Amino acid sequence: MTEDLRRSASSPRSAAFGSWRDWASLTLTVDVLAVLVAAPLPCSTSGVGILMVLWFLALIPTLDPRALLRSLTRPASALPLANFALALVGTLWSDSPWPARLHGINPIAKLLAVPFLLYHFERSQRAIWVFAALLVPCALLMALSWIVLFAPELKLTSIASPGVPVKNYIDQSQEFALCLFALAPFVLLLFNRRRFALAAAGTALMLGFFASMMFVVSARTALLCMPVMLAVFATLYLGRRATVLLLVGAVAAAALVWFTSSYLRDRIEAVAAEYQSYHANNAASSTGLRLEYWPKSLGFFARAPMLGNGTGSTKQLFERGAIGQSGASVDVIGNPHNQTLNVAVQWGPLGCVLLYAMWFLPSPVIERDQPFLVDRPACRCANIVSSLLNSHLFDFHEGWMYVLGVGVAGGKALKMRVEGAKFMSARHASGLHAG
Repeated sequence: MTEDLRRSASSPRSAAFGSWRDWASLTLTVDVLAVLVAAPLPCSTSGVGILMVLWFLALIPTLDPRALLRSLTRPASALPLANFALALVGTLWSDSPWPARLHGINPIAKLLAVPFLLYHFERSQRAIWVFAALLVPCALLMALSWIVLFAPELKLTSIASPGVPVKNYIDQSQEFALCLFALAPFVLLLFNRRRFALAAAGTALMLGFFASMMFVVSARTALLCMPVMLAVFATLYLGRRATVLLLVGAVAAAALVWFTSSYLRDRIEAVAAEYQSYHANNAASSTGLRLEYWPKSLGFFARAPMLGNGTGSTKQLFERGAIGQSGASVDVIGNPHNQTLNVAVQWGPLGCVLLYAMWFLPSPVIERDQPFLVDRPACRCANIVSSLLNSHLFDFHEGWMYVLGVGVAGGKALKMRVEGAKFMSARHASGLHAG
């Protein structure tokens, strides 16, 4: 460690700031601002945007141009940039007004943060701070969700949904689900290290998130994500026997919740009722509107199957499709509630290829004794699955959860891979020397 500090202090970028202490201070500032970006995410939108701009400004003095260029050439960094570049170029063939085209860039612009988060947290020691900054307010929000369920007058904002202190139940559910499964590897590691008090506290927090989703309020999309994230956790951290036990326990818990939570049963059974109402009366509902959006979106894609209709074109296409219609068919939206369709309508097959390449890019090797890294596959899987029923990559809260999870945890994974390679190289060299 001392040798690393000496080497860093003698490097050109350290010399530019006078000393390693100056460099460390700048890096700490960037880390703290990343924490401040994550902390208000469950409750604020404007705060996140302002703090992210400050984060970028603080990052600039710490950049090493050569290292940044090497980092940007990696697929994990290049693909988010390519998705944004396509959206930017896509404004040229859209026939929507220019304000709509420019507005269409906004949802995908957040992907610009991914390569810089990867770059920074490959060099930072404080990635865990960002996860804690998101976990703590979510834990407070979970406790408050129980309180406002029984005392609605204590809500911080006027929201119709019971058990939702701020924002909306969709964002709240996605945040709780992510925290639930990001905590699981920590709890497993604590049990393995026989730190039973901390493990029990983590388990209690996980149960609190789970119970809030099952008995207080939950988005059906989040319920769909949970089995997938459970499978991801089992694949990364459990052996075959433990996986079977987890599956049995999950089935038993699901059965218990089904018979004890009238709220959950009503949420699930409402899907069939909404489906029948849509087909009988063309009624607008969560299920019915999706059944309206998806066929229309496929039709829009079919009109421009090569390059798509251009950036920001979706709302105008729905406006044209609503002329002379009634019921759910008159609904106009710029988001067809499916990420693939949202991309295909605007940028065609190329957009879909870039989207799926970014989603399914292999992650760096993840060791079982490094629980924080589950944030990256958990965020990715949650975003992929939830985007079957929503355009969550382009939505504010879910999109930033993806960006922070993939960027911060991905940077940490890259850092560990480099450090692991150096350790193995040094061990091999010492073995040759001893031989």
